[in-house]
Amino acid sequence: MSQTGRTMPRGSAEALNEAYDTALLDLDGVVYAGGAAIAHAVEALGVARDAGMHLAYVTNNALRTPDAVAAHLTELGVPAEPGDVITSAQAVARLVSDQLPQGSRVLLIGGEGLRVALVERGLVPVDSADDDPAAVVQGYGGPDITWGRFAEASYAVARGVPWFASNTDLTIPSGRGIAPGNGAAVEVVRIATGAEPQVAGKPLPPMHRETVLRTGAKKPLVVGDRLDTDIEGAFNGGVDSLLVLSGVTDGAQLLAARPEHRPTFVDADLRGLLTGQPEVAGNDGLFECGGWAASVRTESGEFVLEGDGNAMDGLRALCAAAWSHAGDGVCALDPAKALARLGL
Repeated sequence: MSQTGRTMPRGSAEALNEAYDTALLDLDGVVYAGGAAIAHAVEALGVARDAGMHLAYVTNNALRTPDAVAAHLTELGVPAEPGDVITSAQAVARLVSDQLPQGSRVLLIGGEGLRVALVERGLVPVDSADDDPAAVVQGYGGPDITWGRFAEASYAVARGVPWFASNTDLTIPSGRGIAPGNGAAVEVVRIATGAEPQVAGKPLPPMHRETVLRTGAKKPLVVGDRLDTDIEGAFNGGVDSLLVLSGVTDGAQLLAARPEHRPTFVDADLRGLLTGQPEVAGNDGLFECGGWAASVRTESGEFVLEGDGNAMDGLRALCAAAWSHAGDGVCALDPAKALARLGL
């Protein structure tokens, strides 16, 4: 279902885990941060799984193998099999293998997850630009990746070797805060060479294709914390989405979202999977949800938020006011006062 023209979050009379057959869950910022489970995630996923929802874990992080990710989830109390995990390493490996014959040498700039995915597709990882690679494939290599690896990528790309990237997320959440992601590393090679990589990860179609092929989902719900990867990826794939505020996106960024970054549903964390979503009612510029009413005072360019109740209901009403005001553009109004009323 296309989200083109979305001007407010949608409601759902059914709990989301009953309305959708498969949750396509991002990991960092949704299920865990810095290796530790996010509050309420383990319990909420357990209830959804026991009620019959298929849980698939879709991550742009190419560092770890599906086996390692599944083992980590299981340790956290979220039982998972390697087949439940879909990574951008798998998506980029398929993208490369669609363009090169089996047995082709590929210069690997990344970690074990990317190495395993390339081998799975019949490709041969090499470590030097002097190993005559047919492609360069770059994925997140962890905080200890050396500067020399980016130099090897630059040498090969500058010679005209095709360049692929698992994803271009500029940042990644960690237990200590927001850290540079693979997109920051890709920028290093781009600056050195002036080239542009083919990118596989969210929000681009190769990742959606990989996810559909591996899960067989009929009515999926994308669940994520990032507007520019998770939510835009759902938009590009024509499927519904749930944004949770447990990761990198805050209320101000959500209100300023472009049309392709506007989620179908909004909630604080994964407990939102287990409930219905309240409708937002709009009439003549006034948008109501729960005990809250939001509007835009056009003469002063300010948000007006009145009422009380659940903070998420207030945020949903504000989304409707902001997105309707912006139309196909971006809402540039300052939401600080309105969000402060909600404690967000």
